[in-house]
Amino acid sequence: MSATFELYEDTVGQYRWRLVHDNGNVIADSGEGYASKQKAKQGIRSVKSNAPEATIEEL
Repeated sequence: MSATFELYEDTVGQYRWRLVHDNGNVIADSGEGYASKQKAKQGIRSVKSNAPEATIEEL
């Protein structure tokens, strides 16, 4: 799989991220706005480091 994290500013001035597959589909997003670009980048780093081998739980 090849994907890219996109970091952007939303319409109310908050920073958000989304993980986009090469085919254009959004795989994941921040789910919340961050007050600073730095905090949004910390969120991206957290996802990258804390879930590299996350399991799947069927509910």
